[in-house]
Amino acid sequence: MKKYEFTGETKEIRLLFRTATLHRIRATVAFGIVEVGDLGGWIEKEENLSHEGKAWVCGNAEVCGNAKVWGNAEVWGNAKVCGNAEVWGNAKVWGNAKVWGNAKVCGNAEVWGNAKVCGNAEVWGNAKVWGNAEVWGNAKVFSASHVLVIGAIGSRNDFTTFYRDKDNEITVKCGCFLGKIDRFLEKVTQTHGDSKYALVYRAAVEVAKLQIDLSGEAPKDADEE
Repeated sequence: MKKYEFTGETKEIRLLFRTATLHRIRATVAFGIVEVGDLGGWIEKEENLSHEGKAWVCGNAEVCGNAKVWGNAEVWGNAKVCGNAEVWGNAKVWGNAKVWGNAKVCGNAEVWGNAKVCGNAEVWGNAKVWGNAEVWGNAKVFSASHVLVIGAIGSRNDFTTFYRDKDNEITVKCGCFLGKIDRFLEKVTQTHGDSKYALVYRAAVEVAKLQIDLSGEAPKDADEE
């Protein structure tokens, strides 16, 4: 039995290479905290939100493309899940958070605020990605101690995100820069020399090395959550 239906209300959103038509959904059965008749959020097609489990999309949240939300996952607020992204398990994505690309958010992970998770990033376990954090590329985050956001710093007064990657090393996302922490230090020297900005970035690197836990292995692969 289907747990939701399209209300007939639609809206168009502009994606990178196309325009997508999203449909407002409405619950047809009660599950979890959802009652029959409750309005949900917006999805492009039924493949975006499973009819099984307690997974739900509500508020102004949008799920489109080949993205999938299932299990007991919840997506709400102004959150956006698109591309080939997947959100499942007991994961929660809300606020203005964005999950896209081939990103995976699962387990008990939470992504909120203005956070962005994209590329091939994997966020699961008890991880929390929030605020202005940007977790990209080959991130492998499964604990709250695997992500550190520092800011606003630098010449642009922007936020810099440090996180554990799949090589069990630290990757940095800072403005247009995305790469390993040692390469980030090289870039800082090339760009800022020994200025105040360079000193602040180097101090942030030392904090990240102390804070981000690179010990231990993941409890299980994200695909097995």
